[in-house]
Amino acid sequence: MDTLETRELRYFTAVAEELHFGRAAERLGMAQPPLSRAIQQLERRLGVSLLKRNRRGVSLTGAGEVLLQEGPRSPRRDHRRRSPHPSRRWRRQTR
Repeated sequence: MDTLETRELRYFTAVAEELHFGRAAERLGMAQPPLSRAIQQLERRLGVSLLKRNRRGVSLTGAGEVLLQEGPRSPRRDHRRRSPHPSRRWRRQTR
């Protein structure tokens, strides 16, 4: 599997949190069809279904739950890895 691009993970995260492609697209400032295509491409590339789609919205599959919770270097976690809390930096410097 290739590494996930930040854009792909951001798109997936928005859909997974909103559980609706239209609202996720609005949140990302883009149209719904390209977002839907990007998620479908991601699913094809990974070889797994991340979302269950129906007329009322979407829900996460098991794989989707895992990606949302444990996604590699998700945007939400990445900033913490690069710049730890100042108190943690201080502790490391004083040891």
